[in-house]
Amino acid sequence: MSDIMMLTGKVKFTITLDPGVWIFDDRKIDLDTYFSQPKPEVTETDQEEEEIKRWSAFWDREIQEGAVFPPTLKTERRFLKEKIITGSFGMPFAPFLRNAEPHEDASELVIVTENGEVALPLEKAYDLIFAFSKNGKPLRDDGPVHIYFGDGSNREAPITNVRQLIVR
Repeated sequence: MSDIMMLTGKVKFTITLDPGVWIFDDRKIDLDTYFSQPKPEVTETDQEEEEIKRWSAFWDREIQEGAVFPPTLKTERRFLKEKIITGSFGMPFAPFLRNAEPHEDASELVIVTENGEVALPLEKAYDLIFAFSKNGKPLRDDGPVHIYFGDGSNREAPITNVRQLIVR
């Protein structure tokens, strides 16, 4: 069983997906909390305002207290390492699908599994989440990924044993 999947079909660029390297990707999401938290509508303006507020708070603290180098840096690193070793993570599919550049006449994504095919409208495919680890371990038995709908409606029964993705 290969862990590498291909995104092919009516796309400008064929994409190779290797879930084994996603643990190092900053776009990964924590599946332990992702489906339980409300999804706020975030606009680009909201993101800019949040960034300005963070920098403003940082500079206010710098002016009042001076530069502070936290003694907890090693503790923070240890916590992040432990989270990666024990956490369950997924990757949003949208960036990969956008990079493949589906043709204008493409209308669905077909997920080829060991047990058959699952077809989804292309619009819904942008919301998919590809789980690649559970409790710190790669999904080897029924993986390489488990596919969840963005709303979590198939959280108890994700699409498993994925072999290929075809845009039609």
